[in-house]
Amino acid sequence: MLETISFAQRQRLAYIDFCLLFKGAIYRQDLISKFEVGLSAGSRDFSLYKELAPSNLQYDAKEKRYFQTEGFVPLFEHDARKTLVKLANDISDGFDAIGDIQFPVESASSLNVPDIFVVAKLVQAIVNNKAVSVIYTSLSSGSNARELVPHSIVDNGQRWHVRAYDRKTSSFRDFVLTRISKVTLKATPDMSETVSNDIQWQRKISLELVPHPKNIQHPTAIELDYGMQNGVLKVPVRAAMAGYLLRRWNVDCTKHASLRTGEYQLWLRNQMLLTDIDNLAIAPGYIGEQTQYG
Repeated sequence: MLETISFAQRQRLAYIDFCLLFKGAIYRQDLISKFEVGLSAGSRDFSLYKELAPSNLQYDAKEKRYFQTEGFVPLFEHDARKTLVKLANDISDGFDAIGDIQFPVESASSLNVPDIFVVAKLVQAIVNNKAVSVIYTSLSSGSNARELVPHSIVDNGQRWHVRAYDRKTSSFRDFVLTRISKVTLKATPDMSETVSNDIQWQRKISLELVPHPKNIQHPTAIELDYGMQNGVLKVPVRAAMAGYLLRRWNVDCTKHASLRTGEYQLWLRNQMLLTDIDNLAIAPGYIGEQTQYG
């Protein structure tokens, strides 16, 4: 039946499906405002969606919105990589579910594709301010149950993580999405477990990157590559994300620019800035405290 309806209506149905999957609920007004349709048209869309997937949603008359049911099965196929990019950029149109325009763009992190239902549950927890119970498989301890309070999903350039408060260690950490399974929503967390108390996430720093003083013979080329001003590129970044950026760009983080192989074209000039930042075991050449990596 989906093939017989107009593309515009399929897009609206995909949006309903998207919101139910990733937010757990949707107001009728959300659809009307998003697509600038009338009340009657919006009502017809919800009626058609319920006809096509009667077990996917239920209406709460008190809250005046539709909620995802326990037996929810997506009506459309939502691509995990596209969805994560859209979530990261606050785009929630469900458009990829009905065949949006294909661009010749590939991602270097294409090998790391998380389970879409794991992502959906974590996004629901973030949007609705909930804790989650998960099974997490770590390199150090294998598979174990963890209780997390997630607040952000992060692309480190290689793979996707969720930033969350970990009740096991009483600290904020990063957890690789592909290592998470069996996500269950739990009660609202304490204020001490929420993003406002994630000091490393809230703190903003400015990394000063310069052409590597020992590996680069013609620094002007690097200055042009990175659009440096007066030979310096100042990069604002959350403290919690600094290690990922430095590794992704192969930035020499030693005090005296001592990494001499060719892949290190940049040097961190203000290396002393990292002394009180967690999660830097992955920063090239940096020797500091133990990483806070899940």
